[in-house]
Amino acid sequence: MDSKKGDLFALASIPLIMTLGNSMLIPILPQISRELHISSFQVSMLITVYALVAILLIPVAGYLSDKFGRRIIIIPSLIIAGIGGAVSGAASWMADGMMVYWIILAGRFLQGIGAAGAFPIVIPLVGDMFDDDEQVSKNLGIIETSNTFGKVLSPILGALLGAWVWYVPFLAIPVLCLISLLLVLFLVKEPKKKAKEQEKNLPQFMKSVKSVFKEKGRWLYAIFAIGCICMFLLFGVLFYLSDQLEIKHNLKGVIKGLVLAIPLAALCLTSYFTGKKIGKNKNLMKWCGVVGLVMSTAALFGIGFFNNIYFVITCLIVCGAGIGIVLPSSDALITEGIEKELRGTITSIYSSMRFIGVSLGPPIMSLLIPSGHMTMFFVFAGVSLVAVILLLLMVKPESGKDGGHRAKAPQPKPLHQG
Repeated sequence: MDSKKGDLFALASIPLIMTLGNSMLIPILPQISRELHISSFQVSMLITVYALVAILLIPVAGYLSDKFGRRIIIIPSLIIAGIGGAVSGAASWMADGMMVYWIILAGRFLQGIGAAGAFPIVIPLVGDMFDDDEQVSKNLGIIETSNTFGKVLSPILGALLGAWVWYVPFLAIPVLCLISLLLVLFLVKEPKKKAKEQEKNLPQFMKSVKSVFKEKGRWLYAIFAIGCICMFLLFGVLFYLSDQLEIKHNLKGVIKGLVLAIPLAALCLTSYFTGKKIGKNKNLMKWCGVVGLVMSTAALFGIGFFNNIYFVITCLIVCGAGIGIVLPSSDALITEGIEKELRGTITSIYSSMRFIGVSLGPPIMSLLIPSGHMTMFFVFAGVSLVAVILLLLMVKPESGKDGGHRAKAPQPKPLHQG
């Protein structure tokens, strides 16, 4: 473990920086809307376009990482993400009027391409680096904590940079990507693949993937949906809170960023401690997920009844803490339940589902705002309740069939099937 601290530090920088590159736009979306004279829905597309591109390309990146290696996919992806940020940041210098908006969208499109091959590939790489299930869970918890810490830091940093000039957060993206790129180049040493893994051709590979879904599809589909729902809830609520803090409470700049960071800090803390606690106990992973989703559901229903800002933020702290419990549990269930040679592809599909949630949250929230506070949060609470039901009924680690992680996989020697 000590010899891999440098690798882990470098890999943890990727979700941190990828999250900053997306989430630090949340507090400045109203500002961008005013500067470019665009609607709330149009500005939400800056989040959605990035996520949609990533959704389509993450499975491709996962397959390529299984075939050619994780590091060789991560490095060019970080470069592309940096270029995308630079294009968006330079848009106001390159054009005027609505053309600035379209250039920013093009930059976000490029950034989404880069994001597809960065953070989603970190999860299987951590699984490759450690043979012990408990070490895998613990270190995935660190990776997820880095991701959530990025979410805590992003509203503060985004508001701070946006207070200078609205497009500065975009210009920060290439700088952040360069830092992560250098760390990966000098610190990450990827474990060597076995010869038989490297020789597997595409038809054989696809047959193995199909076999995994045939045998384990029940619980995999449920975890995919839960990952999507968690991100949908998180980004939808953050979009709403950012908008309302400015319109109703006149909170702007760093103060607004600090308020946005409060529920995200709860998410970060629970993510870290959950990753340390769950170890290799798959039943514990499931029930931690159930507790987290119940917390989120109850908090969202509570917000629907009361619109007091202090009550809303208190409930969002509970909601954030719940999501923080769910994410590392879901990461560990997937990573430890899938064989090493297929891990990149399966976890990439999981990451795609999370990005679907990211892409849907802001625009759906913007469409629900006119329907009223109660309706809006009851819809979100209902979606969260669906996740609770899926986890309870579809994920059964204790059994050997479908929901179980003990079932034998199509390959003869699974790595993590405790």
